Amino acid sequence: MVLGAHSMDHTEDMTVYKTRRNELVRSIKEKFPENEGIILLFAGFEDDRTRFCQDSSFYYLTGIREPGVVLAINLEGKSTLYVPRFAQDNRSKWMGASLSLSDEDALKSGVDEIKELGIIEKGYKICCYPSRDEYKGLLELIAHIYKNQGACFTLCPQQGCSYCWQKLLLSHIDVLMPGFDTLLKDISPIMDQIRRRKDLYEIEQLYKATEITFLAHEAAAQAIMPDVQEREVQASLEYMITGSGAECAFPSIVASGKQGTILHYIQNSSVMKSGELVIVDIGAQYNHYCADITRTYPVSGFFSSRQRELYEIVLKTQEYVASLAKPGYWLNNDEHPDKSLNHLAKEFLKDQGYQEYMVHGIGHFLGLDVHDVGDPKKPLQENDVITIEPGLYLSHEQIGIRIEDDYWIVKDGVICLSEGLPKQPDEIELFVQQRFSDDAESSSAQKDYDFFEDEIDA
Repeated sequence: MVLGAHSMDHTEDMTVYKTRRNELVRSIKEKFPENEGIILLFAGFEDDRTRFCQDSSFYYLTGIREPGVVLAINLEGKSTLYVPRFAQDNRSKWMGASLSLSDEDALKSGVDEIKELGIIEKGYKICCYPSRDEYKGLLELIAHIYKNQGACFTLCPQQGCSYCWQKLLLSHIDVLMPGFDTLLKDISPIMDQIRRRKDLYEIEQLYKATEITFLAHEAAAQAIMPDVQEREVQASLEYMITGSGAECAFPSIVASGKQGTILHYIQNSSVMKSGELVIVDIGAQYNHYCADITRTYPVSGFFSSRQRELYEIVLKTQEYVASLAKPGYWLNNDEHPDKSLNHLAKEFLKDQGYQEYMVHGIGHFLGLDVHDVGDPKKPLQENDVITIEPGLYLSHEQIGIRIEDDYWIVKDGVICLSEGLPKQPDEIELFVQQRFSDDAESSSAQKDYDFFEDEIDA
């Protein structure tokens, strides 16, 4: 059995992951100079009801997409991958090739060695609550660490909902080996800080994800029409995402009329009516990296004067915040409101008389996760990637408006990764009006936006 193409990142150069692991080791040794031990990181597990998606931190450090494996790194930087074994090639029959114990697969995976996780599995996948025998090899390593009074450095924050399933797995291991929890040292703050800073490869993947999301927005805009169901727009845009070799980074939001005032409305079950606005909040996930871009479209192809007034306020808010964003500012910080993008956005809207109608924050970190790791109360730094997404939600007028773009923090400001997607009100109207044209292929509006397909092909 050999390493399947699905098991690891498409990039052939695995040294980037070794470099990241070495940075993690250095950071841990700096924070815990008195401790010896092992770094333990767990891949995600498969679920019959959803498509498998690797744990983001595990992927960040390995590029491996194989479920159920465990990575151990000693404090000299040596990495060992523990993999489940399957009887009579059951795994390959059901799911395709998986990692073997060969030196060749270790080399391809960028680790120093591969070992058995435990006994041979009878089925074709490993459960997220493994038995003692299924984790035999890993438990022997843990017993050795315990005997030598070492520590287990892993992702186990006490507060918040991050890494929940990993914490459940660690609790299960403590049942299999009582006293295991005394070894644990949480390294999630270290991991989060390392992942916040995006390298150029990551910026390229994020940009590719935004390009695919452009195509999805174009498909959505052309499907918007009075008396059409929101789910038909969803089908059109998700067809484009899937056909472009990506996946949806999160459940697509297509929210028309009063549904647009519900921030995470995902039912997409209403019928769009003439005169309404529809919020389309979508993102492609490409090579695990996520885009998150929102536009608000007029169903009939034209904004009313009231809708345009509110839309321009939201747009000006976004432009204002983007003009300020740079290293040293915060996404949200009550102690420094003069440099907190969230506070500055709310203050800008207050001057317009609409502060109370923006009911969410100005943005979030973006990367391997849609709401990526990063503390909004720590100042922005070069190579962060964030969203800026002001919105107004006037339920009494059945109007919801949100404009969201993805920004790369650079030395003296930001670069908008999603700059190419129309958002000026006249452009938005033309974007939707393509749907109503008898000859969209030859219309000037179509010509203006034909570059999307060329961009994604490039």
